[in-house]
Amino acid sequence: MSDRSFLQWPFLDEAHRNLADQVDAWATKELSELDHSNVDETCKTLVKALGEAGWLKLSAVDPADESSKIDVRSLCIMRETLARHDGLADFAFAMQGLGTGCISLFGSEAQKTEWLTKTRAGEALSAFALSEPASGSDVANMAMTAVRDGDDYVLNGEKTWISNGGIADVYCVFARTGEAPGAKGLSVFIVPADTPGLEIAERLEVVAPHPLARLAFKDCRIPASAMIGNPGEGFRIAMSVLDVFRSTVAAAALGFARRALDESLDRVSERELFGAPMSDLQMVQGHIADMALDVDAAALLVYRAAWLKDQGAPRVSREAAMAKLYATDHAQDVIDKAVQLHGGDGVRKGHIVESLYREIRALRIYEGASDVQKVVIARQTLANSKGV
Repeated sequence: MSDRSFLQWPFLDEAHRNLADQVDAWATKELSELDHSNVDETCKTLVKALGEAGWLKLSAVDPADESSKIDVRSLCIMRETLARHDGLADFAFAMQGLGTGCISLFGSEAQKTEWLTKTRAGEALSAFALSEPASGSDVANMAMTAVRDGDDYVLNGEKTWISNGGIADVYCVFARTGEAPGAKGLSVFIVPADTPGLEIAERLEVVAPHPLARLAFKDCRIPASAMIGNPGEGFRIAMSVLDVFRSTVAAAALGFARRALDESLDRVSERELFGAPMSDLQMVQGHIADMALDVDAAALLVYRAAWLKDQGAPRVSREAAMAKLYATDHAQDVIDKAVQLHGGDGVRKGHIVESLYREIRALRIYEGASDVQKVVIARQTLANSKGV
């Protein structure tokens, strides 16, 4: 049984504690025997199930309620809990939020009504198309273009490492519209998957199977009304979306780490070594202590960042970067220790610890690699020291 004492921390309220209980009960029932043999179909099934259960209502604002907001702590609880149960379930939930984050935060009422109604119900899958072959973390170096042509924009270029690529029904696509050099000349558009000129150029396979693709846009024509926000606001929109969802990546890493610790506690309590339980060995106890410390420290950073955002902080770039950096890097450490404590079983294909080992690595890269998070933290800390 996972440690649940963190639910009593002052960052969370009774609604969050109830949510944690409810989603854990749902995941225990619905995810225990999930079939991963066909990743695309499983993701579609998961999105439908998450929608029918009502969990996707947390992933985006309610288009029928002007006062609706995204509660970041609820997103974090959802992702931590789902990741602890099943990495693909976490992925399916997360992409419904990240994929439509631009629409939730900056979309028009018509855009929200058209798309969020569907994604919150699990009736449409969404994707966030930002990265390019030559500009992953360096968003300002984006090469894809969107050229105004009468009442339309014409998109040309490529996007890559796009989660849900190939199965999404709608993509939020960033492109250079040229209002100014660098970051100030980017905009973002809603592009339905069936738009002529949008092609799935390549499906990408990674160590922990997820739907990923490289997208090609060849004279892809969309109406000007498909733009989210105003021309030239794309970079600001992207950073605002990441400001919300970066903490949730840390929460997913925390869920993976918590599961690794749970599995390790069971292992060392039940397994005998040299005539006594493994848990009697001081070296094993040292590993358990390090793992427990990393889990709690990550949780504090995750829920601090989420709480600050929910309290109305305009930007939490520094806090979210700290949470993502620490939680993902140290989840890697926790899971590595779990593999070590499980011995041969830890590297046996199909074992939960082996799957966690594959799942965690990508989290240190996507939505801002660990090295980039250090740059964000340093710049913010230096700016704060100068009173900027």
